[in-house]
Amino acid sequence: MRHGRKVNQLGRTTAHRHAMLSNMASSLILHKRITTTVAKAKALRKYVEPMLTKSKEDTTHSRRMVFAALQDKESIKELFGNISSKIASRPGGYTRILKLSNTRLGDNAEMCIIELVDFNETLLAAKSAAAEKATTSTRRSRSRRKSSGAATGEAATSAVEVTDEAVAPAATVETSAPADTATETVKDGESRDEAKADEAGA
Repeated sequence: MRHGRKVNQLGRTTAHRHAMLSNMASSLILHKRITTTVAKAKALRKYVEPMLTKSKEDTTHSRRMVFAALQDKESIKELFGNISSKIASRPGGYTRILKLSNTRLGDNAEMCIIELVDFNETLLAAKSAAAEKATTSTRRSRSRRKSSGAATGEAATSAVEVTDEAVAPAATVETSAPADTATETVKDGESRDEAKADEAGA
């Protein structure tokens, strides 16, 4: 049981463990991703991330500190050349652990992939595509709203014009109807006056 132990011994002596982690760190720096067990990947993450932070300052002291742990000139060249420029803006969290569904045949140990975050081109492309889609979708929705608003405005103006046209004949009909009745009343009045005059003459 590992009660209170902060360092996973991984079933090895100190010298063996440091040599193994050094080789795994060199492989990770050169190949950008490796497949290993979950326990080793978690131990490697604690081991390699301080080196990645040191690589941001390309000084003689930093190179000597990292070389003391790795003992590999090719991995030092790759670390201080390509990797340091890519992780310059990242404030930590340089590695990612992706657990695999299959287990190791011999002892059924959980397997995983540990990789450098900034070198997974598939996930970076997917993130950029999602960001572009989000920005374009908001722009489309705004344009749709504007076009729908313009369409409703045009419909409202056309409706107003139609109602005005429909109301105008009705008004003329109403105004003409009282005029006819007025003429009729005038004619009726004249005929009554004539009738009265005839009776008076008789």
